[in-house]
Amino acid sequence: MRHPRLALLAAAGSLVFGLCAGLPTAAVAQTAPAANAAAEYRLGAGDVVRISVYQNPDLTLETRITEAGIVSYPLLGTVRLGSLTVTAAEKLIADGLRNGNFVKNPQVTLVVLQVRGNQASVLGQVNRPGRYPIEVADMRLTDLLAMAGGTASNGSDMVVVTGTRNGQPMRLEIDLPTVFAQGGKAQDILIQNGDTVWVERQPLVYIYGEVQRPGPMRLERGLTLMQTLATGGGLTQRGTEKGIRVHRKTADGKVQVIAPAMDDKMQDGDVVYVRESLF
Repeated sequence: MRHPRLALLAAAGSLVFGLCAGLPTAAVAQTAPAANAAAEYRLGAGDVVRISVYQNPDLTLETRITEAGIVSYPLLGTVRLGSLTVTAAEKLIADGLRNGNFVKNPQVTLVVLQVRGNQASVLGQVNRPGRYPIEVADMRLTDLLAMAGGTASNGSDMVVVTGTRNGQPMRLEIDLPTVFAQGGKAQDILIQNGDTVWVERQPLVYIYGEVQRPGPMRLERGLTLMQTLATGGGLTQRGTEKGIRVHRKTADGKVQVIAPAMDDKMQDGDVVYVRESLF
């Protein structure tokens, strides 16, 4: 019996073929194989697989694919399975058994027991950082974050995805809330082997002086000075709105002091100081 997810992918391939049944023969030949190849998991170095041949128990083998992408299979010797889809690997072994006159009509089944060859890392402010297997070819960013337990309470809405695409380094900054907005599906990118997802710390604003609850607070999206003061419990009896100052770092690292309006938006690292009233 196949791995459930691999079986699901195979079923999806059959559906694509069925939908293409109404197309001309040439169109089906070009469309269906391409869709199947894109959807099916590809074997990688370190994957543990079980290979069996119907009614030939002596040809059952459970093994790990080497770093070179090969396995040693009975009767056939060295067989290169790395980067092949499961279907292609099954066909390769079946053809070898048939062409070598070992089995007349071999029915080969390959099951992936452990995924080790295709992995991605999730680091930073998530609940379970680590390396995770890419068990399906269409794993998305949100799927990987879900496996890592989601972003932690101090995690930012902005994540950075790094990896390689077409032999070139890739770096993307993705605003997670936009992924779930209308038309945001394109931001939920496909995850590939070797990708790393970094979740930054949630930006903070600091407030002190004549407020009820001084200290750091999360910089929520669009947070204004008035909302910052409200989150801090409001001013004390001695505090005054006229004495509010914000210390903000500029691009060159220097600190400037500004007197913002109540509807001005806060920035990461802002320090809000509420002065004591003189009257």
